[in-house]
Formats: sequence, C-alpha cells, structure tokens
Amino acid sequence: MVARLLLRAWPRRPGVGPGAPRRPLSAGSRPDQYLQRSIVPTMHYQNSLPRLPIPKLEDTIRRYLNAQKPLLDDSQFRKTEQFCKSFENGIGKELQKQLVAQDKQNKHTSYISGPWFDMYLTARDSVVLNFNPFMAFNPDPKSEYNDQLTRATNMTVSSIRFLKTLQAGLLEPEVFHLNPAKSDTDTFKRLIRFVPSSLSWYGAYLVNAYPLDMSQYFRLFNSTRLPRPSRDELFTDDKARHLLVLRKGHFYVFDVLDQDGNIVSTSEIQAHLKYILSDNSPAPEFPLAYLTSENRDIWAALRQKLVNGGNEETLRKVDSAVFCLCLDDFPIKDLVHLSHSMLHGDGTNRWFDKSFNLIIAQDGTAAVHFEHAWGDGVAVLRFFNEVFKDSTQAPAVTPQSQPARTDSSVAVQKLNFKLNDTLKTGISAAKEKFDATMKTLTVDLIRFQRGGKEFLKKQKLSPDSVAQLAFQMAFLRQYGQTVATYESCSTAAFKHGRTETIRPASTFTKRCSEAFVRAPSKHSAGELQQMIAECSKYHGQLTKEAATGQGFDRHLFALRYLAAAKGISLPELFLDPAYGRINHNILSTSTLTSPAVNFGGFAPVVPDGFGIGYAVHDDWIGCNVSSYPGRNGREFLQCVEKALEDMFDALEGKSIKT
Repeated sequence: MVARLLLRAWPRRPGVGPGAPRRPLSAGSRPDQYLQRSIVPTMHYQNSLPRLPIPKLEDTIRRYLNAQKPLLDDSQFRKTEQFCKSFENGIGKELQKQLVAQDKQNKHTSYISGPWFDMYLTARDSVVLNFNPFMAFNPDPKSEYNDQLTRATNMTVSSIRFLKTLQAGLLEPEVFHLNPAKSDTDTFKRLIRFVPSSLSWYGAYLVNAYPLDMSQYFRLFNSTRLPRPSRDELFTDDKARHLLVLRKGHFYVFDVLDQDGNIVSTSEIQAHLKYILSDNSPAPEFPLAYLTSENRDIWAALRQKLVNGGNEETLRKVDSAVFCLCLDDFPIKDLVHLSHSMLHGDGTNRWFDKSFNLIIAQDGTAAVHFEHAWGDGVAVLRFFNEVFKDSTQAPAVTPQSQPARTDSSVAVQKLNFKLNDTLKTGISAAKEKFDATMKTLTVDLIRFQRGGKEFLKKQKLSPDSVAQLAFQMAFLRQYGQTVATYESCSTAAFKHGRTETIRPASTFTKRCSEAFVRAPSKHSAGELQQMIAECSKYHGQLTKEAATGQGFDRHLFALRYLAAAKGISLPELFLDPAYGRINHNILSTSTLTSPAVNFGGFAPVVPDGFGIGYAVHDDWIGCNVSSYPGRNGREFLQCVEKALEDMFDALEGKSIKT
C-alpha cells in the first residue's frame, strides 16, 4: 500500500501530449467552446522547467536520521545510525554515482518519474481504498442549479470546455505566483509570450513566479489504467469523442464532440442525460464495474476472458471515453455518507480504472474520484477548480432550459457485455470481496470552529504546522506514542516532478506534544507558545526542502529501486526494521484548500493507520479521518479537537484544561 495525494502537472503547443497536435482549433469555433483564451500558450514554460535535483547523499542520510529520531529509542537509533554510515561510505556511494549518471542521460525527465510510475503500475492491490482518492465539490451557490440533470449537464459541458481549451493550448499555464502584482498581470503575459520556450521559465523566475510541470495533463481525458499481469498499462486515445455514463450499473455512451471537434449542443447533451436518467431498467445481475475493484492480476485475467469472449470493441469504448460520468440514484445524507459514496460507493456505478470519475448524486452533490497512477493532484485540482468556476459562473443550461427534441434512443448507445459463467463467477467473487472490505472502513469528520488561518497567521505560525502538530498530540494522547507520519508535498516546480514526503513527526513535535499531553501544568503559556513556534519553524523548513526536491524519501526510494534493477543485494539500510517502520505510515495526511472544494479524502495506507484529509480555512479547520478496525477514528478526532483547543488556549495566554 502506498501513500498518496495531493497538489498541483508536456505537450507542445498547440497539442497536449507527446507527439503531434490532436484536435485542431476549428475555423468556426464558437466562443462558448472554451473556458479561457490565454495569450501565453499552455505549454510555454514546459521545455525550460528546471530538473528535479538529486540531493547529496550525506544530506539525505542526515534528514533521514532526523526523521527517525522521534520514532526510535536510543539503542534502535544507534543501530540505524550505523546502517546509515555503512551505506553512505559503501554501496550507497556507488548507487548515488550511478543514479546521477543515469539522470544525466535522461534530461527529458526526472530521476523519480520512471520508478514512481513503476511503483503504482506494478502494485497488485485493488486501486479502491489503496490508491484512489476523492475531492468533493461545494454545492452550486444557486441552490436550484443543484438539480441532478442541470448540474450534470453543466459540469459535463464545462469539463469538455476544459478539454478543448487544454488541447487548443489556450489554458493558462499553471504558475505559482509569489508576487502576483508583478507576474500575474496582462503586461507580464504579453511580454513573456515572446520569450522563447527554452528560456521562458527564467523570465518568470525573474519576477518571482514559478511555472509548474504540466506533463500529466494529457492523461486527464480519454485515459484508463488497463489491468495487465504483473504491471498495468496507461492507455490514452485522444481521438475518441464520446462520454461514458454509468447509472445503476449500466453503461451508456454518446458523442459530446462532433466530427469537427466542436462541443455537441448543450440542449442535446441535456436531452441524452435526461434519457439515461429515465431508463427504468433494473440493475444488472452481474455489474461489470466490480471487476475494477479487484486485485490487479485477477482483474487482468478476467479482462482477457472478456476480450476473448467478444467484448473487445465494447471495452474499447469504456477505455477511450473522454471521462466517466457517474449518476447516482440516491441523495447524500450527510458528510460521512458523502465520503463513503465518493471514495468507494457500492461498487456498481464507478469505473475505478478511469483517469477520473465525475460523480453526481441525485441531489446534485458532486465529486471527482481519480485513479492515481497517471498523476498526482495537480492536474485534477486545476480541472476541478476550473469546472466548478465555469459551471457556476457560466452555466451551459439553467433549471428552466428545455432539452433538445432529439431521438436520444439513437444517439445514446447502451453497452452490453457478453458474460460467460467464468466471468459471472468472477464478478460475484469481486462483489463479495468489495462488500466485505468496505464494511471495515470507518469515516469520521470534525469542524473546529474556534479559528483557522487568520488567527494562526497573526501569531506568526504556519497553519499547516499547527494542524500537523494537533495530529501528533492526538495520537500521543490516544495511543501513547509517536509514529511514522506522511504529508504529501508536490514537486511540480520541476520537470516531471511528482511528490515528496514531508515528515511532520520530529523531535520538536514530540517534545511539544509531551508537554501538552503529559505535563501542561509544568509549563507556562509562554513556554508552550515557544514550543509551538519551534515546531512551526521546523515544519516550514521541512516543507521548503520537500517542495524544492530536498526531501529524503524519494531519493532513498530511487536508490533502492536502482539496486534492485541492477541485481544488487538489498543494502542493510533498507533491511533495517527502522526503515520498514518509517515507511509504515500510520498517519497518512494530505491537505488542500480551494473555493471549489468541500473536502477530500482517502483510506488509510496501512491496516493500522489513519487516512487524514484536512483543510485549514480562514476561520475554521476541517478534518476527515478514515480508519479500519483496531483504530478509533472518532476518538482520534476528539483528541485532535482537544489538541487544537489546548493550543489556542496557550496562544491566547490561557492555562490548559486537563
């Protein structure tokens, strides 16, 4: 099982993937076909992005030992220190030399890209819970627009507008602006577009702007992860023009782009979706979608049987569809129900292998559930934000709009699969396994209303560090120990960057947590404030190191991967129980905030862990925690709340209540 999520992702103008342009801008393209018309080409910065640095081996070892300190007792730490010294002065030095040499020969990519794809695609666990996360949209501010048909039509049209804008090279490049008053201006954009692509990154850098890697974007659409024995395959067919819709376990396809590459009229899309919503067919006895939740080798074998049984062309329509729209037949009861529905559902109405599923419940509650091998959250979050903005500010239809008078029974094709007894048995087994697994997952949520980003920034503290410190205090209070903790950080500021790990559990957080949990009365408010400030400062340092490619996790992963690829016996460093323990991430955490996001979530990455999706808003802090039997998520969140209360009390100069 692998930790994941989330944040900000080569194509050359005007196309968006390797090779030739895809759908050209048609001469008669209407303005409503695009979300925006950026004067700076989408991929303008891609060729000049800096390369992901390989850290010095001694820096990685130092950082690794710092992260191990709070997790080990003195004798364990001395053993780990010894393994590290032997590695650094021996085989590690040779592996580092080979990694650097290999990286110099592959200047078109990053040293982590290949191994990271391999890590995801060779994993044989089900993608459900183990890898795929979700992000839930906020409701449309205009309540009447949350009608399922209206919202499904608007979000579908906005999604296709995003696709067309991206493919035409008209989507604003993804840039992190440190000084938007200088860099996020029309004047700067008019100048930078004339700077050659090979130099454009440097022009942005001069005004404190950092363009981000967008190489993952071309996998957003028309893409699917295909199960294969031992190693899966990422498939993309950029010529396909149809949408895949799932409802009650049935599969439907219809074209959303015409032969010229223009979006089909919105009233027709609305009519086709209305037609699908009115289909009263009972749910299929053997819902095929369950197979995408299976172990990857089992699914690969069953898929081959599907192909051999005459379903190849039908499967091709599923795999090549622009994306998968899931229309659920029930309203969302509450946020816990929302989490379960969007993270896994009942297994019948999701194609978990698709690059993303856009899910819309009966009451218009919407979310994106995405497969993780093809990319990280950067491309998904950008798509998510743009679709929310466009569908709410420039909706294609209104609640009063009338669907086109068209024969949807001709335009919409219902896909039928030929299933033999072996496949039916396989689907039944997958369903049984799915149902049993999902019953074990618990989800709990809190909203801490006392304050958020605004208050913490006034205290000159990193809001993220305070949230992470609360998790450390909570686990210590609940279980009496400090454990391996993972926080995802994007390295999209580099060409083909993926993610790096921030290790929030430190000697600083351990000392501070023990003071708050075990002996608050022995410390003055000033002393507690000082400890929180030290944690914040160190967390800021770790975050900066991770974002600039100077963490230790990916570097060690690459060295281990290289040793295995070269047939070298695994170095003792990687056989050390402490290495296994720090990579057994009991607290797996990820944060994102956006005006479009209600919240996001994912499952724990280890059976005895917590999956923690959180967000620090201006005046409140939200936290969504998933767990399996053996861990109590509700109790953990009560401890998180207590930790936040205590810290806010200390920051306000009050004494801590026991």
